[in-house]
Parts: sequence; C-alpha cells; structure tokens
Amino acid sequence: MDQRLSPSPQQIRAQAADHPKRRARDLADRLGISEAELVAARIGQGVLRLDPHPDRLIPAAETLGEVMALTRVAACVHEKVGTYGNYHPGAHAAMTLTEAIDLRIFPAHWCHAYAVTIEGEAGPRRSLQVFDAAGDAVHKIHLREGSDLAAWDRLCAELALPDQSEGQAVSPRQPTEGPKSRPDNLDILRKEWARLTDTHQFLRLCAKLKMNRLGAYRIAGAPFVRQLAPGAADLLLEAVRDSGIEVMIFVGNRGCIQIHSGPIHSLQPMGPWQNVMDPGFNLHLRLDQVAELWAVEKPTQRGPAISVEAFDAQGGLIFQVFGLGKEGRDSRPAWGKIVEALPTASDAVPA
Repeated sequence: MDQRLSPSPQQIRAQAADHPKRRARDLADRLGISEAELVAARIGQGVLRLDPHPDRLIPAAETLGEVMALTRVAACVHEKVGTYGNYHPGAHAAMTLTEAIDLRIFPAHWCHAYAVTIEGEAGPRRSLQVFDAAGDAVHKIHLREGSDLAAWDRLCAELALPDQSEGQAVSPRQPTEGPKSRPDNLDILRKEWARLTDTHQFLRLCAKLKMNRLGAYRIAGAPFVRQLAPGAADLLLEAVRDSGIEVMIFVGNRGCIQIHSGPIHSLQPMGPWQNVMDPGFNLHLRLDQVAELWAVEKPTQRGPAISVEAFDAQGGLIFQVFGLGKEGRDSRPAWGKIVEALPTASDAVPA
C-alpha cells in the first residue's frame, strides 16, 4: 500500500465520524486503507498500541474471563464465546486449547495489536484487535458484560508499547495464492495420498510436489475428492443442523485458525449471508462467495477423515468442516452420509 496516497489520521477519523454505523472492515475498504490504519488513526482517543506477540497477548487474555473470540476471512466470520486458557507457545505455531476457544496461532503474522474502546449507547465496548503486516485482521477478542475490567486495565498497562503515535505503517497486501497443480506429479500424488496416516501430512505432500491444496484437489479425482455444487454449502449447514451431529468447523487466515467443535442449532439467512446463531457460537458465511466446494477424504490411523472445504474465486480457503469423532460421541459415520448426499458440481471433471 502506498502510504503517500493514504488519508491522514485526521481524515480517517472524520470519515469514521460521518459513518458511525458502518463496519470497520467496510469503512476501511471504502477509504482504500487497511483496517489496522483505520484503528490506529484513533490512538490516544480510545485506542492503545500493544505488544502483538501471542506469547504476551494470549496469557493476558486468559485473565479477562468470558470474552468473544473472532477470526475471519473475507467470506466467513467465526465467533466463539468462552475463556482463553491452555496456551501452548511455539515459534512457528502456537495453540490455545479450551472446550470453547480452540485456536491455531501463527506468530509471524501477529504484527500489530491494539486495545480498542468504543463508546456506545449501552456503554463502552472493549476489544483486543490483532493485524498482520498488511493491516488485515488476524484475530479479535471482544469483552462481554461479565469480563474482568480490572484485568483489562492491567493488560493495557503491561502490554502498552512506548510508541503511542497515531497512524500505522503497513506493508503491501500479499495476493491470495491461486490453485497450483502439477499434472505430471499426479501418479505420485495419488500414491502418496493413499499412504497418509494423518491429515497434517497432506500439506507437506503438496509442498513436496510443488502444488497447493486446491491445485491438488482439482487433479486428484476419485476416491480422494469429489467437486460439489457451490450451493451445497447451504445444504451442508442445514443437514448438520437437522441431524444434530457434532462437527468441527475451521475458519482461518494467515495468522490464526479458529475451530468450533459441536452441533449447530439455528440458521438465520439474511441476504447473501447464512448465519449460525447459537448461544456461544456464531458463523456468518457469504454463500455467494463460495466458488468451489470439495468433498475430500484423507486416510488416517483412526480411519478416513472426510471434510467439506469451500474456496473463493481467488482460490482462498473459506472454511473446512469435518465430522467430530470422540470416544462415545462419534459423529463421523452420520457425517459421511451427509457428505455423500451432497450434489456433485455440474461442471465437475470426471475422475
């Protein structure tokens, strides 16, 4: 992003004041800036710049009590209510593992963080907001009515950075990597795919064969993948709701993956959005931005892992859904039947 063409913090604040009800991401897009620049224009006016490293930020968040965790991509927003805890640091990947808030964190992309307070009709709304180098949102933590405000004050005091100047310099946004296939490696892909013992081995296999996830799906064929009709994303959510089975729903960006484990109960469509509106879990999905939908099967030591995975028109991953398999609560057989019943894409390439 060319900083010379960006509006000043004063201009950004004026635009925000003129559009108080516009969502931050939408307003940033309207202004041609990143969301981090929008937030940082208010430093000193309800915004505090913080140390963004998850090794400091997540343990501090654990003291806040009940909060709402939010991770999103352009076409999907994943929200979970709970408490942070059980943090496992790691230089490349870290984790937060509680029953409600289950995250995979990639610290290299936690570049900017702010404590944000917005005055509202019902009182102040407080949140922690983390952004990557380009200023795109990685993860947000919204305080709730029962959150510990004394812990919030301690967090702000302990994590505040010396530099509290308004504004934020950001790097150019990296484009989404489109599908990468290597048809000359198809035989090796299928042979090695059949030998997988863990789903985490798949991306390493793709990298070794100079492909990526979507590129591999496009050429693998049966029995490994089946391309579904994009509209089946809505049918999938309806079937999970109606069956009462437990699933794992993954939504992630470069810096954070957030996971819901359990059933879904309430679907409330609104325009192009399909919305899961359950106590403790909300999902907001832009159905019209699902360009490709795939049913995928990978062998593991515990049996086949079947997923449904959605991609946008640029090839970016929107969400993944798996059947939840826990001792005494194994929803995988019922999940497999749901996936099997989903309609195949009319333009799917025969295996």
